[in-house]
Amino acid sequence: MKKLNIINPFNAPVYHEETVSSTMDVSRRLASEGEPHGTVITADFQEAGRGRGQDRVWQMNRGENLPFTILLRYPRVEDIPSALTLRAGLAVSFAIEDFAPCLRSKVKIKWPNDIIINDKKNAGILCEADGGIVHIGIGLNAAQKEFPAALREKAVSIALAADKDIAPEERFILLEEILARFFDELNAQKNITDWKSRLEQRLYKKGEQVVFVEGEADSGREVKGRLEGIGEGGELLILAEGETQTRAFVTGELKIFV
Repeated sequence: MKKLNIINPFNAPVYHEETVSSTMDVSRRLASEGEPHGTVITADFQEAGRGRGQDRVWQMNRGENLPFTILLRYPRVEDIPSALTLRAGLAVSFAIEDFAPCLRSKVKIKWPNDIIINDKKNAGILCEADGGIVHIGIGLNAAQKEFPAALREKAVSIALAADKDIAPEERFILLEEILARFFDELNAQKNITDWKSRLEQRLYKKGEQVVFVEGEADSGREVKGRLEGIGEGGELLILAEGETQTRAFVTGELKIFV
C-alpha cells in the first residue's frame, strides 16, 4: 500500500493499492489500526466489490475506474450526519461536473445510492457503520470505454458520457474533486442547512411516475406513483396511485432497469 500525493481536505492520508478484495474491507482494517477521520483507500481493481444486496457485484475494468472508501469517525452513532449516503451522492455529482463541465445538468442522483448520467448508472455508493465509524464505499466508472453486453444499456463512464479520453492518473484528480466537495457538504454551514433542496434539484425522476420496489432489493413489493421528493431524514416520498397522502420509504429502489 502506498500513499498518494493528493489533496485531502480532511487532513488524512489517501492510500492506494493495485488489487484489493474491496476497498471497504481495507477501510475496516485501517479503522482497526487507528487511521484518522477522513482516511481514504482507493485501488486499481476490486476482486469482490459489491453493491446494494448480497448478490450484487460491482464490476469495473482494472486501472480505468475509481473504487474507493472514505473512513469517517464520530464520537457516537447519534453524531453521524443524516442521509449520509445521499449527501455523499450530492458531493460526487457536483465533483463529476467540476471534472467534466460538459456534463453539467446531466448528472442525477437516483435514490438511494446511485449516480446517473443520461439515464445510465455511473456510480454506486454504499455506507456501512460500526458504531460511530462509517465506511463510505464509492465505485465510479471513469475512463472505461467498453462494457459487457449485459451492461451497455445500463452503465456509462465519464469518458463515454463526456466523449473524451481520460488517462489513468486523471482518476485521482477526480478523487480530489470528490473529497473537496464531500468535505464541504459535511462542514460548510450553507451546505449543511440546504442539502435537501439542492439534492431535490437533481433527484432522478422527481415529479415523474415511477415504479418503486419497497424493502430489500428484489423483494417484488411494487408501489406505483409520483416521486414527490426527499424527506428531512433522506427518506423517499411517493404519492401512490389512488392515494391522497404521500408515503415515506426508507428502504427500496426505483425499478428503472430491466
